Amino acid sequence: MPLTTATRRTGLAERLTQRARTGYWTTLVPVFAALAVVTHLPSFLRPVWSPDEGYLATQARMLADGGVLYDTVVDRKPPLLPWLYEACFAIFGSSSLWPLRTLAIVAHLVTAVLLASIARGRWGNRAGAYAGVLYLLLSIGLSPEDTQAATFEVFMLPAMVAAFRYAERRRWLAAGIAVAMCSLTKQTGGAVLLPVLWMLFQDARQRGVRWVPALAKIGSGFALPIALVAVILTKPKGFLFWVVTGSGDYASLGSNWLQMLGRALGNSAILLAAGLGFLFPLAHRLWLRRRGRPLPERGLSFGSSLDLWVWLASSVVAVSIGFHFFGHYYLQLMPPLVLLGVGAVATSAVRWKPVLVYTTAACTVFWGLAVLWPGQKLSQTTEVATAVAAQTTPKDTVLVWGMHPELYWLADRRPATRYLTAGFLTNYSGGKDGQKVGEEYSVSEAWQTFDEELAAKGLPEVVVDDSGTAPYQPVLIPRIETLLDTHYEVVGVTGDTVIYRLKR
Repeated sequence: MPLTTATRRTGLAERLTQRARTGYWTTLVPVFAALAVVTHLPSFLRPVWSPDEGYLATQARMLADGGVLYDTVVDRKPPLLPWLYEACFAIFGSSSLWPLRTLAIVAHLVTAVLLASIARGRWGNRAGAYAGVLYLLLSIGLSPEDTQAATFEVFMLPAMVAAFRYAERRRWLAAGIAVAMCSLTKQTGGAVLLPVLWMLFQDARQRGVRWVPALAKIGSGFALPIALVAVILTKPKGFLFWVVTGSGDYASLGSNWLQMLGRALGNSAILLAAGLGFLFPLAHRLWLRRRGRPLPERGLSFGSSLDLWVWLASSVVAVSIGFHFFGHYYLQLMPPLVLLGVGAVATSAVRWKPVLVYTTAACTVFWGLAVLWPGQKLSQTTEVATAVAAQTTPKDTVLVWGMHPELYWLADRRPATRYLTAGFLTNYSGGKDGQKVGEEYSVSEAWQTFDEELAAKGLPEVVVDDSGTAPYQPVLIPRIETLLDTHYEVVGVTGDTVIYRLKR
């Protein structure tokens, strides 16, 4: 049967559209991949960037040795990233974090592609391309210790952006699953549920559709993966305690609010400086709107961006929970900020070139900082780890009394206890003052468990006192002071770190 002219035109249009879509991504994804590699290449220059990496690496070794998560291996974080570390160590060995750093680059790439997809759907092809590029340039716009490490926020971002993208397309079950994956990487990732629900109710209000079935899809998509993880874990009650209910004291403000405020403002200022190229047009647009002046348009419409503002607001709340305001928390703000900035530029008279030039220049500065970042702290930690390895055998256990669990991993020695930092036994957390720090503020029954572990395994061959002048130093914690005075002697001092060995 001969084809009509209209049919031929329709087929041709479909082929051209498909070719345009394929060509767009086949051109863009390699560019994103190259940029992701270049911006995060400094991550391979150090064996470890942060205590979080050291903690995860030590956890992974303990799990590989038969440890049980949320029982003999504990942390206040969900299980997905510890499992990922364990899997990488099983395949590639546990002596280097390069596989995790490579996967972190992949996570940034996936995040960039998803952001490009969102921006392209709202403001066109060019906006999509710039959204991915600007995200990758901004992704190192904080302290190198916060952006080059393969830690929780980096692996949380792809699922977070995917949840938003699925909700935008009204794929509610997939959106719920993505929120669950985000939450199982880090609890604060669950904040993306707020914009997902916002889009659901806005969709129901505007289109007059029933929202209950969609809400049920989101709920089941969110709940089922978490329930599955709880079933997989041999200690589901431990999972609930460590991940949800047992972090109340850890997530408290305390009295050192000036330091917390300073850290919050400092990291906010750094992020603002890194993204000023596209955040300034956004601020200018908001200023014009506030003063009731006409907004110059570029032929596109900024449209309803309220969902992006809800996403940003939920991320701000997530960053603020716990009142720690560490730099790596601010990675969660980057996706909504990039989309809001791209939307403002795409729909205004601002040209892309100065935005791209400024952001590239800022990225270059942060890249240089990562390459030249001072290594005194790492050098001291490595020196202590080398001394610990020399004083022990692989069969010996070690106790690090401090907040740097990377010592276990660098020394390749087994921890004497499931509590890899002094924080679990004293309620101390980085950046807070000495209030509510001490034996009486420990995690419930932690000292009893600690004593039982030492009784079962024997005293550790070496104790590393890495507390310095912190409010949990041994002279302020009677149990640790008695342990050291009774059973140990000093065998080395490196900086403010003291190495003790069991008396013979």
